[in-house]
Amino acid sequence: MNKLFSILLILSMFSCKSKEQDNGALQSDVSNTPPNVVIFYVDDLGYADLSSYGASGVKTPNVDRLANNGVKFTDAHSSAATCTPSRYSLLTGQYAFRNKAVILPGDAPLLIRPETPTLPKMFKKAGYKTAVVGKWHLGLGNGDVNWNGQVKPGPLEIGFDYSFLLPATGDRTPTVYLENHNVVNLNLNDSLKVSYETPFSNEPLGVTHPELLRQKADLQHSQALVNGISRIGYQTGGKEAMWVDEEFPDVFTGKAIDFMRNNKDNPFFLFFSFHDIHVPRVPNERFIGKSTMGPRGDAIVQMDWMTGQIIKELENLSLDKNTLVIFTSDNGPVLDDGYADLAEEKLGGHTPSGPFRGGKYSAYEAGTRVPMITYWPEKIQPGESSALISQTDYYASLASLINVSLQEGEALDSENVKQAIVDAKAPARNIMLEESFTLSLRKGNWKYIAPLGEKDTPEWLSNKKIEMGLSPVPQLYDLSKDIGEQSNIASLNKEIVEALQAKIDSIVILNSD
Repeated sequence: MNKLFSILLILSMFSCKSKEQDNGALQSDVSNTPPNVVIFYVDDLGYADLSSYGASGVKTPNVDRLANNGVKFTDAHSSAATCTPSRYSLLTGQYAFRNKAVILPGDAPLLIRPETPTLPKMFKKAGYKTAVVGKWHLGLGNGDVNWNGQVKPGPLEIGFDYSFLLPATGDRTPTVYLENHNVVNLNLNDSLKVSYETPFSNEPLGVTHPELLRQKADLQHSQALVNGISRIGYQTGGKEAMWVDEEFPDVFTGKAIDFMRNNKDNPFFLFFSFHDIHVPRVPNERFIGKSTMGPRGDAIVQMDWMTGQIIKELENLSLDKNTLVIFTSDNGPVLDDGYADLAEEKLGGHTPSGPFRGGKYSAYEAGTRVPMITYWPEKIQPGESSALISQTDYYASLASLINVSLQEGEALDSENVKQAIVDAKAPARNIMLEESFTLSLRKGNWKYIAPLGEKDTPEWLSNKKIEMGLSPVPQLYDLSKDIGEQSNIASLNKEIVEALQAKIDSIVILNSD
């Protein structure tokens, strides 16, 4: 058997299901009673950061209830190892590299352009009301935002009927809430200005006023100082509009509950995008000390409470039995991500990544292998699932669930794994792309990481105490024998390496124009 034939034979074993293929049916037809859909999207939550996934030092009873009565996935993945790319892929059904999506500054233009097909637009085709509440970090406007006027395009221009946002992240300016197109509580006599290049005179900075800090920060996070926490970026004005970090759980949960109450008689899609457990970790006082791990652990407890409040409201509204809940994270865990919040010092015996290597930013499994739970009383076949699923697949799967046909080219990289979402025994993908600062491919238990030259590795990654999985040589791991990705067997399996790289190349080339 010659080398070329071997590669073609291996490639022929790779099978992908069509987005139009329905790989099973729910217990009951949903066409007459379209289900509500709630996606809980936690930030930086690691595979083992929940007690139902083996956490120590923190309890998550509300999320554990979902896991115990739904499908708990053990091989589900964010599409990328960082936040902006993962969010882009979830909402578009496309890999982030197709739009050169990277971690955005707080003043970046809207990454998803209004003409792009999106998950909320798909829901609207079926008559749904749609909302996003929480962290955004997908850019706003067209590149020069006037925060004192209408801020658009934004979520409303890509399919959401309602939005209440952190415009970027908790560690980036502007530190204000944005409701639909307008900054909340903004006094126009105190105009808000934002810069990522030049500080404003007479405004305290973390680097110049360390005595005002409640948490010390690295140089990157030592610019605008708000609520005793320094951030990335500069700002001035808008004092009445500044948020208070400790109020996040009540503010965001309240907005989500208001949306559900206002739309209890309509089918709705709620994308609840947590700030927790991203830095800065400044939990509300009622959660302080509820874990043994300091602010990071307490932020997990806070996140669990928020989840429980929304589930409780679904039950109060008698909507729980007609609501599919998906709980997951945007990427793997990180401890020290710029603030001295004792995340490393108070970790104890807890291992946020579980048995997996790496974490946030990493090409290793812990970069994208995250908790995923689906919950739908009386509709789901509960249990533990080893199905291989990417968040990119939510788009096609949910479209199938609510009987919306996708147009050619829509959700290009999304596979219909609907049945796996609602049945712990159902299979899903056979192959799956993972994005970090390189591209990786899962094929069953094979994990291949494409090589990356040292000159292509961002310098700032050296400050993160995470194994990045970046190497100038190819890496291949057999996860059935080496779940921790310790033994690179690429040199012993050159034909498999070539076949997996060829598959990555074919995915990248697809619709590359």
